[in-house]
Amino acid sequence: MSEHELSEQPLDTEIQTHINGRPIARRVRNRATLAQFLRDDLGLTGTKLSCELQVCGVCSVLVDDRPVSACTYLAVDVDGRQVRTVEGLACNGKLNALQSAFVENFALQCGFCTAGFLMMSTSLLERNPDPSEHEVVEYLDGNICRCTGYEPIVQAVLDAAGRIRAAGTSDD
Repeated sequence: MSEHELSEQPLDTEIQTHINGRPIARRVRNRATLAQFLRDDLGLTGTKLSCELQVCGVCSVLVDDRPVSACTYLAVDVDGRQVRTVEGLACNGKLNALQSAFVENFALQCGFCTAGFLMMSTSLLERNPDPSEHEVVEYLDGNICRCTGYEPIVQAVLDAAGRIRAAGTSDD
C-alpha cells in the first residue's frame, strides 16, 4: 500500500461481539489487542498482561471456546464471536467447580497467573471431562506460574474434573 492509501484507512472499526454472554457493540482501535479492549474499554481486568509475546499464558481467554492469547489477538478479530474471560466463569456470584477446586487445592498464591490457568483449564475440561494427570500437565504446558510449583494447579483441575463428572454438569 502506498502512503496515501494507508492514510485513508480508518483508525477504528465497529465490532459486535458477545463477552461472557453479553452482547457488546463498540468501536475499537484497529491495532488494539483483545487484552487492551477487555481491560481498558470494558473494565474486565481479570485478563492480565505479562510477556505480551504469547509465551506465558497469563492473558488466556476463550474465543468461540478456543483458548487465545489476548495479548496478541486483535480486538477487531472478535467481531461476530463469543469471548469468555475469567469474569464469566462464576454463575450468579457463585464460584464454579473449577474455581472452587483452585481455592480448596491452594492452586493460587499471588493470583497473577490464575485467570490464564482457569481459562485454559476450562477449555481442557470442556474438551475432555476426564483428563489424565499427564493430559492436564501437557495442556497447561504453555502457562507459567512462579509461585505454586504447578502440582496444586494440576490437582485442582483433576479435582474439578471429578466434581463436574459427579454433578453431570459444568457448574456446581
